[in-house]
Amino acid sequence: MASDKQKARSLKQMAEITLQRLKETKIKKYPSNSLVDYYDILRKLMEALCDTDGVKFRGEGAHSKIIDYVCQKYKFGEAKRVFLQQLRDYRNRISYEGFNIAADYITDNQDKIELIITSLMRLVNAKTHQD
Repeated sequence: MASDKQKARSLKQMAEITLQRLKETKIKKYPSNSLVDYYDILRKLMEALCDTDGVKFRGEGAHSKIIDYVCQKYKFGEAKRVFLQQLRDYRNRISYEGFNIAADYITDNQDKIELIITSLMRLVNAKTHQD
């Protein structure tokens, strides 16, 4: 698959909009929704990186493969990979099983999540502005 910088830019823009909305939300009041939003932002940014690399994952397990690919290719380290996979698992449990996440989980991990978002944004910006 060829690199698709336009799609990557669109995904980044969607992630930025979700992040802006999340900043206007009472995260402690809506922890499960906030986790789903944070995961959605992370996934869109990781997918944007895959698009710039010309890599596409589809079907069962695609999100897990995106996480593994991005963490390996961009040297995020095993701890971040495990954390991102945990967020993916929680997001799936929230979406498919009605699982509720504790507000403390979000507040305890918010800085870590936002640092990863910042790192991914920088990578996407660097890769989509190359010509």
